[in-house]
Amino acid sequence: MRFVAALAAAAAMMFAVPAAAQGGGGPPAKPEIETFKGVAADPKAAVATTVAADPENTWVLDLSTGGRVTIRLRPDVAPKMVEQIKTLTRRKFYDGTIFHRVIDGPENMAQGGDPTGTGTGESDLPDVVAEFNNLPHVRGAVSAARTKDPNSANSQFFIMFGPRLGFDHDYTVFGRVVGGMQWVDKIERGEPPASPTRILHAYIAADNPPAYQAPPVAAPALPEGETKVTLPQ
Repeated sequence: MRFVAALAAAAAMMFAVPAAAQGGGGPPAKPEIETFKGVAADPKAAVATTVAADPENTWVLDLSTGGRVTIRLRPDVAPKMVEQIKTLTRRKFYDGTIFHRVIDGPENMAQGGDPTGTGTGESDLPDVVAEFNNLPHVRGAVSAARTKDPNSANSQFFIMFGPRLGFDHDYTVFGRVVGGMQWVDKIERGEPPASPTRILHAYIAADNPPAYQAPPVAAPALPEGETKVTLPQ
């Protein structure tokens, strides 16, 4: 009988602990994260790494490094982040912004999307809840940057130069470069770069963007003490 009573007491304690933790005496609850939103929660579950072209979900970035980058967005696995990117793009938010943190291995990525160019800025839209999924951080993957809070993605993003699988299931992959990766490779390195690469214009392909236009070439600076002179005709 004592053994049965002891078992009953132990069971009661097991069920009572979570209820007590919900009160003010326990540690603060961790933020709720929508892990694997829209896909199977099993990390071994197969998720399509490529999808059919869709102009409404194709992100176009014209870079000052010399060309156009085409990114296939993935609303099937990261619908909230994709919607955020599309909304900001159509507001011309990304036009003129720089890649402020560009690192080769081991991180292998170029980070942009900050209107201040410092790494601390974001848009005025609400942050996006985590949408961690099974898409890997391989070359060309486009993922949402965030602070230590998993639910703090907003406007910043990074493009992978090469694989960094340690980022998997910890950052939200929402797209993949499908064209123009050579222009991504030419993004100026640095934290911040001395002469940062800019996004000249960002578009959604369904909005029929114009052809890429290279930025005007700036005239070289004159030596100190010299002034520009125009000869008479």
